[in-house]
Amino acid sequence: MKVVKDLDQEKSEMDNKGQETSDNPSSYIRIKKFRFVMLLFFIVFITAGITTFALAFGDEKAVNVGTERPEFSKLYSAYDTLQEMYYKSVDEDELINGAINGMVEALDDPYSDYMNEEEAKSFNQSISSSFEGIGAEIQELDGNIVIVSPLKGSPAEKAGLQPNDIVLSVDGKSLQGLSSTEAVTLIRGEKGTEVKIVLQRPGMGETMDVSIIRDTIPLETVYGKMMEDGIANIQITSFSENTSKELVDKLNELQKQGMKGLVLDLRQNPGGLLDQAIKISSLFVPKGEILFQIEDRNGGREEVKSTHENGPNIPLVVVIDKGSASASEILAAAVKESADVPLVGEKSFGKGTVQRAQNFKDGSNIKFTTEKWLTPDRNWIHEKGIVPDFEVQLPEYASLPFINPDLELKRSVSSAQVKAAQQMLSAIGYQPGREDGFFDEGTEKAVIAFQEAEGLESNGVLSGQSTVRLMEKLREQLENNDPQILKAVEVLKQQLNS
Repeated sequence: MKVVKDLDQEKSEMDNKGQETSDNPSSYIRIKKFRFVMLLFFIVFITAGITTFALAFGDEKAVNVGTERPEFSKLYSAYDTLQEMYYKSVDEDELINGAINGMVEALDDPYSDYMNEEEAKSFNQSISSSFEGIGAEIQELDGNIVIVSPLKGSPAEKAGLQPNDIVLSVDGKSLQGLSSTEAVTLIRGEKGTEVKIVLQRPGMGETMDVSIIRDTIPLETVYGKMMEDGIANIQITSFSENTSKELVDKLNELQKQGMKGLVLDLRQNPGGLLDQAIKISSLFVPKGEILFQIEDRNGGREEVKSTHENGPNIPLVVVIDKGSASASEILAAAVKESADVPLVGEKSFGKGTVQRAQNFKDGSNIKFTTEKWLTPDRNWIHEKGIVPDFEVQLPEYASLPFINPDLELKRSVSSAQVKAAQQMLSAIGYQPGREDGFFDEGTEKAVIAFQEAEGLESNGVLSGQSTVRLMEKLREQLENNDPQILKAVEVLKQQLNS
């Protein structure tokens, strides 16, 4: 009863106050509503003002997005400082892209890159479709852009580019300090356009000026032919998205032609997609045998084993060289250590890491190293390469530099280009009498003899079509008398006859 009583008393007191204010009860009600509305309006107005002030001038964020990361406070401070105090306006996207690129460069890993939208598009094209460029795999190494290998039949190969050539500049722009993706953007271009490249070849004092006409780099990555005594030769130039299918088709084709043994040529193969290396290795390694092992940052290992998907049961020899890298090294090590397949040629490039790409919504991405890969016997070949069972070097003329067809090499001219031409003439059977770089009467006679044999204008001047044909003949000479392939055939015949 006490509670009810108190409430009644409170009501009575309020009624009395109301009578003191006005003799008209309805007048009291109207006044109280007005004050209440005004109070609400005042509260809303003040709240909005405080919020606006805080957003405009407050040190603290009004809204925190995501988890607070104190390690990024320095980065935020640098960004805000540049935005507010740099002497001219800055592009927000460029600042953010630069920050990401800086983080990736701090890894000091030539195989990790941040790629903007244009660079990412170019990278994706190189492994999944045809593209327009010169057709050479490159990497950044010690601040330089280095050729890993030119692709078979590409303008880069025809121009004489070789593994370990250092690309100094492209169309007059220095590549010093650029990432490989930045360099690719400069080198690639529309089919039919010319790109001028300055190279430094290890062991040569002078630089080389090379002009290359860009072309469409085709999808095809597998080439094959029958040789003598039922021996087939298949070359894999890279590991693209259709390479395993191309290889199976080529193997079926050659088996119908009586293939008894196979020389698998992985020279100048810069690698590519890991899944293709797994599928192809499984063709030649018995089911259940280890192809390679993945080792993470904590030392944990995962074995990748062969599924042996209806591979050919024939003797095999694999040929490698210093341009064989990454996925081609996985294949070479797998067949060597898990299937006792002999390797012929030169020590491989030595890339023992695995990269993955993380895409961003704007089309850019980060390509970064995630693991090491080890051979079946747990060897890490990074920066060491794979040593073949039979080491065979190519002849010295295989490393001769490109000769610029725009130059006129003639009597009394002395240069490194003349020296290269004399060595080429000698290699294909036209003896100039000297190889010191001075174009004398003997060199002129050798040039005339070459021009007559090739049905060219016989003026004794080496330029234009004569220069191009000389380099083609040298390449044909190497293809027909390739000591590494000849040794592979020899080893294969021993297996067939044993």
